[in-house]
Amino acid sequence: MPTLVMKFGGTSVANLDRIRRAAKRIGVEVAKGYDVIVIVSAMSGKTNEMVGWVNETSPLYDAREYDAVVSSGENVTAGLMALTLQEMDVPARSWQGWQVPLLTTSAHSQARIEEIPTKNINEKFAEGMKVAVVAGFQGISPEGRITTLGRGGSDTTAVAFAAAFEADRCDIYTDVDGVYTTDPRICDKARKLDKISFEEMLELASLGAKVLQTRSVELAMRYKVKLRVLSSFEEQSDEAGTLVCDEEEIMESNVVAGVAYSRDEAKMTLLSVADRPGIAATIFNALSDGGVNVDMIVQNISEEGRTDMTFSCPTDQVARAEKSLLAIKDAGELNYAELIADTDVAKVSVVGIGMRSQSGVAAKMFKVLSDEGINIKVITTSEIKISVLIDRKYMELAVQALHDAFELDKAA
Repeated sequence: MPTLVMKFGGTSVANLDRIRRAAKRIGVEVAKGYDVIVIVSAMSGKTNEMVGWVNETSPLYDAREYDAVVSSGENVTAGLMALTLQEMDVPARSWQGWQVPLLTTSAHSQARIEEIPTKNINEKFAEGMKVAVVAGFQGISPEGRITTLGRGGSDTTAVAFAAAFEADRCDIYTDVDGVYTTDPRICDKARKLDKISFEEMLELASLGAKVLQTRSVELAMRYKVKLRVLSSFEEQSDEAGTLVCDEEEIMESNVVAGVAYSRDEAKMTLLSVADRPGIAATIFNALSDGGVNVDMIVQNISEEGRTDMTFSCPTDQVARAEKSLLAIKDAGELNYAELIADTDVAKVSVVGIGMRSQSGVAAKMFKVLSDEGINIKVITTSEIKISVLIDRKYMELAVQALHDAFELDKAA
């Protein structure tokens, strides 16, 4: 039988009524002749509740026990979904990560998938099981301990299963009906895309779009897994949602596919750093060791052997960055006059594979922001994206203006 993977996020299984609704969708696919692997998240809000319990119990918690606690939400959902399907006379069985087994690294709370043997589930399919309901977000380490894949890890679980079982498609059911040109809550002209390339989706996900976890898109691109993003709350057709696929499958596309944003950005500047070989390595090795995720980097022109170094990072990592840089300053490895943190900035980005062959996108973007009186603090580019840091108070204005300027409300 052909295999289909269906993933249901927390809002899609938030209560028993929604689990029943999801089960009906699964039943439709079983009736079409598919063996279905269903990946479920914990019910909406449950993981946050359990994380709170862990932090309240043990602020400096053992990560192995953290995983044991927070993975339990998915186990509950998987069992309830299997029971619901059985009540519909659909042969279903729940599977926890260790039963598959989904083999991961030992990096608790942020483990990476190493292998998904197909033998156990395929044997049950051969015996008549039609639906394997798998608890997302979790696996088992080489030491035999439960691991979790990081927040949003059920998306990654779903894509990994689709790759391992060579599924026809991986459908991600969520609370939105597809991928939009930008956030509809900010721009009422935002348009749902019928198709988007893996590369564009990867950039949008990494730049702030919350529809898919970045690692899941990376996996889908590597293993050529067709991804479809759908709403759990609307009637579906075969063309519903947004298909994330190879660039070659998209006949025509706009130069810019979408505008992404991230509010939780900080701009940090080291003033008067000695300009010598190896200084950047010293700075960013320290930040890496401190667990700081650096994004944009700008180094000013050197003057009298001194320079300024600016970088951006998430706002919740500012204290970590300050601590890491102060430590190497105190150790005599780095000399700087001052470290300035600006936590009132936002990142706005335009993304599109059409940028590869079309000039003038950057000029147009900067002109639009200039016309709106928005000052650019930092710029970074790649082959298919341009990102800027601006004052946070102008973020929504910038998103709307760029969406209008690139006419993203119109199809190609």
